[in-house]
Amino acid sequence: MERRHFLRQAGVALAAASAGAIPACARQPVIADSAKTLELPPAPVARLQSGVAEIAPIRAQPERITGIYVCTRPFRAAGPRIETERFDHKTIVHNYGHGGAGWSLSWGSSTIAVRLARETGVREIGVIGCGALGLTSAILAQRAGLSVRIYAKELPPDVYSMRASGVWSPDSRICDAAHADAFGDRWEEMTRTSFRMYQSLLGLPGKPVEWFDGYSLSDVPWSDVDTTVTDEPEYPPLHARVPDLGRRGIDLAPGTHPFPQAYARRYTTMMFNISTYARMLMADFLAAGGKIEVREFREPGELMKLRERTLINATGYGARALFKDESIVPVRGQTARLIPQPEVTYGLYLVNLSMVPRSDGLLVQVLGDTGNFNNSDVTPHREESEAAVRQLAEMMSRMRKI
Repeated sequence: MERRHFLRQAGVALAAASAGAIPACARQPVIADSAKTLELPPAPVARLQSGVAEIAPIRAQPERITGIYVCTRPFRAAGPRIETERFDHKTIVHNYGHGGAGWSLSWGSSTIAVRLARETGVREIGVIGCGALGLTSAILAQRAGLSVRIYAKELPPDVYSMRASGVWSPDSRICDAAHADAFGDRWEEMTRTSFRMYQSLLGLPGKPVEWFDGYSLSDVPWSDVDTTVTDEPEYPPLHARVPDLGRRGIDLAPGTHPFPQAYARRYTTMMFNISTYARMLMADFLAAGGKIEVREFREPGELMKLRERTLINATGYGARALFKDESIVPVRGQTARLIPQPEVTYGLYLVNLSMVPRSDGLLVQVLGDTGNFNNSDVTPHREESEAAVRQLAEMMSRMRKI
């Protein structure tokens, strides 16, 4: 979701998240406004002692960074391209341009794409791309009784989808405000379809999908927080269409939390443990008889040589070069991964950074920084991630002691 809305509604925006988590550099979930300040009830991530919540400290040291990841989220002002196009004797079903909402919307978006593919009447299809959208398109096509072959330049863990933050963020850089009315109904359909699918993946081995509690923190009242990214377009508050898909944020009364910030709010959202989740999708696809062919395509004519007559194009930002689609704008995002801490089961959202407690490492992302929109540079800037980790360490040092 967009940080400007999240901050005012849930506490702190999950920001320009797409800015780092890659397709998923996505923003945090939508949390509705709470009507009043409530006492903090017991939660999985907190233990109450004398009215103060105790949480596991984060070992935020730059030397604990195990990797820095950069990706380019494929933003389209009008929203994702999900439509059919004829090329000679082939039918191409496009399924790309999801901004920072690729993982979140993948099942809903791919449901529409597979529906269009089935309308061609073929029994075999090819899927171009093996990221979040490619894998879900392929699996849904298999479930519809089709024979599927994936063609991809790279496979997980080397695809850009693997660099996402992994937070449920279905409206992260998904379209601009001018296209919200035209795109809103389709967005809601994709969001609700995806949400239902994710509920069926809870509790599986490796926790590919799970819920977690987090804390939005601010030094000023939520109404005074400004999270506008000045060099990006205005994003619409589409989350208002699905208020039933998340729990309300709860304002924490003074003395019920250990954070140094004056304003704190607890939120609850979903998270994808992407390493486990991607392996599960790959295993499911192959177990159902799916085939994978590693190859790169540089222009649409090369697709004409494939055996399948119907293809689903799930190449993400790669569609800009492959199909000369100038409507795709790259939005750079960078995340840093810290050594896992299983005891840290909560997330944090500050005005300018976030931390997501994934099982494969704590994901730290800078939020709200300019210079990422229409920026295709994927060179990691370690100094930025180290500064964010040091800021997190400084906050940890000021936590209230019990």
